[in-house]
Amino acid sequence: MTGMGIWRLLNGEEDIGQSPRFWLGAGAVLLALLLLPFYQTEFQASNAAYYLLNIPLALGLSMLWGYGGILSFGQVAYFGIAGYTYGVIAGNLSATSLGPLIGMVGGIVCCAIVGAIFGYFVFFGRVQNWIIPILTLVFTLLLETFLGQTAGYQWRIGTVQLGGYNGMTSIPSFQIGDRVFQGYWFYFFTLGLTLSAYVCCRLLVNSHYGKVLIAVREDVLRTEMLGYDIRVHQLTVFVLAAALAGLSGLLYVQWGNYITPSQVGLVPAALPVIWVAVGGRDRLLAVAIATYLLNWINYALSEAGNEYAPVIMGTLLLAVMLFFPRGIIAAIAELRRPKSRAAATVPAPDGPK
Repeated sequence: MTGMGIWRLLNGEEDIGQSPRFWLGAGAVLLALLLLPFYQTEFQASNAAYYLLNIPLALGLSMLWGYGGILSFGQVAYFGIAGYTYGVIAGNLSATSLGPLIGMVGGIVCCAIVGAIFGYFVFFGRVQNWIIPILTLVFTLLLETFLGQTAGYQWRIGTVQLGGYNGMTSIPSFQIGDRVFQGYWFYFFTLGLTLSAYVCCRLLVNSHYGKVLIAVREDVLRTEMLGYDIRVHQLTVFVLAAALAGLSGLLYVQWGNYITPSQVGLVPAALPVIWVAVGGRDRLLAVAIATYLLNWINYALSEAGNEYAPVIMGTLLLAVMLFFPRGIIAAIAELRRPKSRAAATVPAPDGPK
């Protein structure tokens, strides 16, 4: 693909921002994020990385729900699968500097495989869309229950114990050679991966694949009658969402060096849905902004020692359902630049898909 082709995809209509003013503003924000650690302590930079690391998880759900029309409450399951996989691999290979890198690859691959198996039975079994959120939530709760029962010494893989409800601790940080990614280094590492995930998703939703995915969301039967294999498209976006959730899980365990079964519980399962709904589920940039802001609010309230965060999250979700069905951030963006979106059309197939 040529540079002009990539630019056309980046500037496509399936996300916020196409004007020169937008790209200047985006560049200014990126510059601010790059300079932020130079005006912070290492601890503050680590916290800033925490606000960023959940964005790939939210982007994956946006791709799946906002663009694909498939709501999932199971994304934190892949978050946990990747985190535990990384902990097991990196922990057992702690003697070599390649252990964390192998753990990263293993975590993503494991999420993709589990997502592909689960998605195959769901989509090729033609499970109705309204049942999928229930199945994904059940999968998440079953995973939490299983991980909580792994407290005994017999529950270990190699030298790494799963830890039961106490969780897995002493998970190695990511490193390349002798460089361990902590503090400032971890912030830039997280920012780079998060930005890469966003750019890839933006390119994808504005591509031919993205147009077909939106057409599947709008009218499954019509898209299928035009020769597209809609099950393949649903399965691929499901696997992509699982891999992105896994990326957030990998960054989380490298940030805190631990993970517990509570990370895949009922409340964490609902939070990504709130982030995506508040931002605007079919607007990737809005989702990224909402995820960053809501994680900052949640962390600030927790640090202050109060329990208002769940109340605020629930209120925001209620407000979105009643007054901002397209999302709060997306609604603000559209107020600044009104734009009528045409009804989704199915792109002409190049051949059987």
